[in-house]
Amino acid sequence: MKELQFKTNINCGGCVSKVTPALDTAEGVCEWSVDTTNRDKVLTVKTDSLTASEVIATVEKAGFTAKEL
Repeated sequence: MKELQFKTNINCGGCVSKVTPALDTAEGVCEWSVDTTNRDKVLTVKTDSLTASEVIATVEKAGFTAKEL
């Protein structure tokens, strides 16, 4: 399993709840979390099959931006 990290604009609980369905249903996502206290709003995704660009596409579909760290 690999851990991918992204700088995002997911900056509050409301934003987290909007992106939750997309990440929870994404095939290959084992675990994920967003550190909204970090200035870069770091999204950490543990996956056994997804690439960084696939995670970014999932986040963008939910209406947010993500950039690999």
